[in-house]
Amino acid sequence: MSIKSILVVTICFVIFVVILSFFVTAGQKPPVGTLSYSAEQKDRPKTEINTTFYDLGNIKVSDVKQKDFSFKNIGTKPLQILNINSSCGCTDGKIIYKDFTSKAYGMHSEREYVTEIMPGDTAILRLTYRPATMPVYGFVEREIYVTTNDPENQKLIFSIKANVK
Repeated sequence: MSIKSILVVTICFVIFVVILSFFVTAGQKPPVGTLSYSAEQKDRPKTEINTTFYDLGNIKVSDVKQKDFSFKNIGTKPLQILNINSSCGCTDGKIIYKDFTSKAYGMHSEREYVTEIMPGDTAILRLTYRPATMPVYGFVEREIYVTTNDPENQKLIFSIKANVK
């Protein structure tokens, strides 16, 4: 192979790698910095939650049940949702805020920034329970964990209980 041929092949390979890396990273957002606050600060996010528990009652193992829990940022700074995961592979949660709906996060979800809730706004955590995924009969309790930048509520826990038949 001549030097010209090697040079042409090398240049083509470099162009291919550059174009490929452009397409692979095209839709990615830059990481968002976590805003940190202390509980003593007056100017900070503050979470208000009416309820964190719901009893689904008797359900079939083949059922898919959902429960929406609402929470509000009553603080003066954005409430960042930094991570969502669950206690079981049969349970997942997603955040619904304005016209944004996050992907469903479960037990093995990687830590990632989800969204931020502006002061005075309310968001919904939609918990979905699919007993057939991990069939357990009888009384069960499942949880969704939401990590925030609220210094007094860094880990929100939403749970459901059911009697699976």
